[in-house]
Amino acid sequence: MAIYEFLCIECSHKDDLIRKMDDSSVIICPECRKNTFSKQVSAPNFQLSGSGWYATDFKNKPSVSQADKKDLKKITNSETTKNND
Repeated sequence: MAIYEFLCIECSHKDDLIRKMDDSSVIICPECRKNTFSKQVSAPNFQLSGSGWYATDFKNKPSVSQADKKDLKKITNSETTKNND
C-alpha cells in the first residue's frame, strides 16, 4: 500500500489516499461525486513507523563547522608528528 495524490478535474478537490498499486487510477470524487478523481504523478510519499536507525543515528545530527574541521586537522597533524619522533 502506498500514499497517492489525487485531483478532481471537475471541482479541483485534492486528497492523499492510501491505495494498492493495481487499484484504478480514476475514482469517484468525494466532493462532487463525479468519476473524475484521478491519480497524479508526484514524488513518493511514505513514512516509516517507529524510532528506527534514521531517527536515532542521522536525524538532527550536528554538522561539523569549518573551524572545527581546521582544529581537528591541526590536532591530527600534531599527533602524527609526535608519533614519528
